[in-house]
Amino acid sequence: MSALVQELVEAGVHYGHRASRWNPKMRPYIYARKNLIHIIDVRETVRGLLRAKKYLTQLSSQGSLILFVGTKRQAADAVEREATRCGMPFVNDRWLGGTLTNFRTIRSRLGRLEELEDVKNTDKINTYSKKAQSALTREYRKMFRNLNGIRTMNRLPECLIIVDPKKEKNAVSEAQKLGVATVALIDTDCDPDLVDLPIPGNDDSMRSIELIMKMLSDAVLAGKSHAAVESQHAAKDAEVAMA
Repeated sequence: MSALVQELVEAGVHYGHRASRWNPKMRPYIYARKNLIHIIDVRETVRGLLRAKKYLTQLSSQGSLILFVGTKRQAADAVEREATRCGMPFVNDRWLGGTLTNFRTIRSRLGRLEELEDVKNTDKINTYSKKAQSALTREYRKMFRNLNGIRTMNRLPECLIIVDPKKEKNAVSEAQKLGVATVALIDTDCDPDLVDLPIPGNDDSMRSIELIMKMLSDAVLAGKSHAAVESQHAAKDAEVAMA
């Protein structure tokens, strides 16, 4: 058993949902049924993972933006941690309708978040009554939760990395409308036709989600370091040409 397969199996990536909840379109990715639960074919997981990693490395080497999306409780921490680690935006609390399709409006709300931060972090907060202060604090907390992960997203992403496209159906739908590519960790109850690069695997277990997100984040970082090396070479070549 290869090290990668062993790592996936140890993280429980191969455990699907109850057989009664399956989507028949996931049939090609299912290995067997055991105790009423579908077992995902780990070879298919590896295939999807390698394809996704290659694509993400290529995208990030071109300076593209990749948005991580996972709002279910089990995914929120891993999505924030791995997106931050590779310097990409994320949504891990709630997908705001129009995050992609009405991007300009969402950007303007970021302006309001910055305004609130300015008030909160300076003496300006003391010019408000206690009641107004508490209302502003509430508004700030809510906006921070919803928008903090995308504050660096100054343009539309080229790709979305999604944990559970069934749960994130609004994000998938907006990406489809705009032709934004989707890479997704997809369980046996999902429709694989809705995403471009499916990675069949357990999208409920924290260990499974953490492992897949870490591997995809590594792929983004590999693309970025490749781009950095290329630009260093280009700079050296320019120096030589000018000498």
